[in-house]
Amino acid sequence: MLTSKQHELLRFIQDRLAATGVSPSFDEMREALDLKSKSGVHRLISALEERSFIRRLPNRARALEVLRMPDAAVAATAAPRPLVPAPANDMIEIPLHGRIAAGTPIEALQGTEGFAVPAALLGPGEHYALEVSGDSMVEEGILDGDYALIRKTETAREGEIVVALIDAEHATLKTFRREGQMIRLDPANRHYEAQRYRPDQVQIQGRLAGLIRRY
Repeated sequence: MLTSKQHELLRFIQDRLAATGVSPSFDEMREALDLKSKSGVHRLISALEERSFIRRLPNRARALEVLRMPDAAVAATAAPRPLVPAPANDMIEIPLHGRIAAGTPIEALQGTEGFAVPAALLGPGEHYALEVSGDSMVEEGILDGDYALIRKTETAREGEIVVALIDAEHATLKTFRREGQMIRLDPANRHYEAQRYRPDQVQIQGRLAGLIRRY
């Protein structure tokens, strides 16, 4: 069951594809649904994608494909079939929350500047970007000045690279580990030591979903 906004967006995308063969831009979708920001569009797109009404085609920056409409009869065992096989490229604007230390913890998750990202780089869920500061994750290929694409989550699995908020004040980008009753945040640089904290000191803010490097 779709919400009214999800249904409205799905119909708008399908009508545009049927009329022009090109899906609407995120700005056009935002205006059509009278939303305040493109992040709202991104959340609706992610919800439709999770319910298999649309999908993003791989290896394309702007690629939306309508798989089915709410009133379309789709057999439970059949693979969804695209209604209009004419995708369009698009960019998604996600929040850029300043700089985050890949060395020692610094203040992060501040600011509201937008950061344009190819939609194909992001999966479902809500994302934000952080500019990396420091060299403690270089052995994971994360360099000073890179932009880390972070999927919001409050949980982490062993070995995942996460944004961890320490003592509700500072954030750092590290590999998440458990060590007895402690949480260990591992760097990826032999010149840096692991950081150990009590579980009540650490709040997971997201996990690494991608990386963008500008030359």
